[in-house]
Amino acid sequence: MAMFFIHKCLLCGLRSQILQQRGLSVYTSVYRMNEDDIKQKLQQFSGGSIDLQKDQNGIATLIINHPERKNAFSGTMMIDLRDSVEELENWTNGKGLIIRGADNTFCSGSDLRAVKAMLNPEDGLRICMFMQNTLTRLLRIMTTGSEIRFVHKHMGLVPGWGGATRLIKLIGYRNALKLLSSTQHVDPATGLKIGLVDEILTSTDGDSCLEEAENWLNQYTNGSSQVIRAIKNVVVSGRELSQEESLKNEKSIFGTLWGSPANLKALAQKVKHN
Repeated sequence: MAMFFIHKCLLCGLRSQILQQRGLSVYTSVYRMNEDDIKQKLQQFSGGSIDLQKDQNGIATLIINHPERKNAFSGTMMIDLRDSVEELENWTNGKGLIIRGADNTFCSGSDLRAVKAMLNPEDGLRICMFMQNTLTRLLRIMTTGSEIRFVHKHMGLVPGWGGATRLIKLIGYRNALKLLSSTQHVDPATGLKIGLVDEILTSTDGDSCLEEAENWLNQYTNGSSQVIRAIKNVVVSGRELSQEESLKNEKSIFGTLWGSPANLKALAQKVKHN
């Protein structure tokens, strides 16, 4: 069944996450590459699509649509993903994002043919790690009958670019070691128990699952989009930055909200005392 990954804040950090994973260095003169060169190479490996839907309630759905290859990224899908991220970044009313795989499959890997299209394999792989970091960074929902599995061991690899580190923070080093070294299948109940999953959906078909996921996410996205993004920002920085950097970031974000329309509206309504 389907497995969903939910981003409580649509804009904060999403584009920077993609930029880090695709490797800005590939665009520098060091590798004598530019964006057009990479795009041309990736377009040679077509297949699948990234389908983006935006609703008026501020929640978008991003569908990884390449089921014939278990939703692994092709070259053109990498280009589509970047375009979708930029579109989401400019969506001022955006509050949340649901990421799902088409045909009830969700793969963290990529079409290695597309990776080989990059002159620098390491930087190419950073694009492919988008789903891996999604799994360990955002809120996760599973449906009955679905499973999560880390298969890096079978590929002669370990998670890269933050996947293992975030997994350890999520479920502890003992559980992380077990999942990575055994490549065991994690069912919804186990995922919820160890903290890998935040909620288990009761629906069984795709449309009902999506509706239930949206309803679940709504409880976290009510209110100003600016405030929602700010909350996500301070929480993520508190988890991933040093305490000193996190405190500075929190203070800075607080300053952007103090006296903002959302703040003044709340004060006028005396929401705090209700």
